[in-house]
Amino acid sequence: MDIKPLKVSEINFYIKRLFQGDPILCNVCVEGEISNFKHHYSGHMYFSLKDESGKLKCVMFKNDNQSLNFSLEDGMKVIALGYISVYERDGDYQLYVRNIKKNGIGELYEAFENLKLKLEKEGLFNIENKKAIPAFPKKIGIVTSSTGAAIKDILNVIKRRFPIADIIIYPSLVQGENAASNVIEGLKYLDSRNDIDLIIMGRGGGSYEELFSFNDENLARIIYNLNTPVISAVGHERDFTIADFVSDLRAPTPSAGAELAVPKLSLLKEDLENSYKSLKSNFLSVMKGNFVQMEYMGKRLKNSNPANVINDDKQYLDGIFKHLNILFTAKYKEEKNKLDLYKHKLNVLSPLSSIKRGYGVIYDDKGMVVKSVEEIKVGDNFNVLLKDGMIKGKVAKIQKGVLKNEFK
Repeated sequence: MDIKPLKVSEINFYIKRLFQGDPILCNVCVEGEISNFKHHYSGHMYFSLKDESGKLKCVMFKNDNQSLNFSLEDGMKVIALGYISVYERDGDYQLYVRNIKKNGIGELYEAFENLKLKLEKEGLFNIENKKAIPAFPKKIGIVTSSTGAAIKDILNVIKRRFPIADIIIYPSLVQGENAASNVIEGLKYLDSRNDIDLIIMGRGGGSYEELFSFNDENLARIIYNLNTPVISAVGHERDFTIADFVSDLRAPTPSAGAELAVPKLSLLKEDLENSYKSLKSNFLSVMKGNFVQMEYMGKRLKNSNPANVINDDKQYLDGIFKHLNILFTAKYKEEKNKLDLYKHKLNVLSPLSSIKRGYGVIYDDKGMVVKSVEEIKVGDNFNVLLKDGMIKGKVAKIQKGVLKNEFK
């Protein structure tokens, strides 16, 4: 099967996404010697870092290099902190430097990596140990500087998205020697209250050293042992601290932390309205279906009413009775006709009919009909039954013979 070809820009974009998603390349320290240094008129700095075996292109934008307290030059050995990404137009990968030091930062980075590895082995970063962020926090505690931009961003976002939430602010140092212990105090205080549903801990962007207070081991262990869920919102999107890894949720910026902490009330209302409409529609649909079914069952009940069944049976019996009456009448007529026919035949065959036509019936003195001369003899008494009387007589003579055409 042919593979669909991709555009060059699509490949570069895909590779850039891979770089951005890599946890090492998004926050990396690189040690090397500066070469091909150029400070562009736009304020951006372009150079390469090299060692005895390789070279890496670098760029340091104006807003990142303005805080430098020394000038970069070719041949200078430095440690640069930043992230690796792809310049999509040329397809080149390079180090985007956020901070650069002649010395010192390498030691901080090494301490960061050692602590990260130690806590990771102990399971402080495990996902299964992280607490769920409440969907609708009633009261939110915030540990940050009361004068920085972070608190303004957090408050603006929460008031805009979820104004019904209450907010408790614990002002704290967020950089310097006492910052970590100050943040710990704030976290402990807010966690001791029974009315705090969620804690946001954070500060705005800064140099690697300025954010290093959030790489404190004691702070990490306190966050891990808190009962209240914690959102870490430290620095900018590509800044990672130990506090980010141990917190229950990491936000790339303070504003993003506020967005992750609360839902958008307008969307909730919209979802609620849509749910209400859907529920109403489903309810009406169910009611309509139940009404149709109830109407159908009512008709069935009406049709199955015992009174209706009895009436139907009465009507059925009436029909049977009428049909039976018709059959009886027909059968009666049929049998009457047969009887009349039999009666007619009997009348035809009856001796009385013959007598009425002028014939007589001879009986011996015992009352038996004499049908042959063999049944009577001379001297016997006999009676002749005629239509209007009886003649008594005595046999004087017997003459045997047959009637013409009638006797053999």
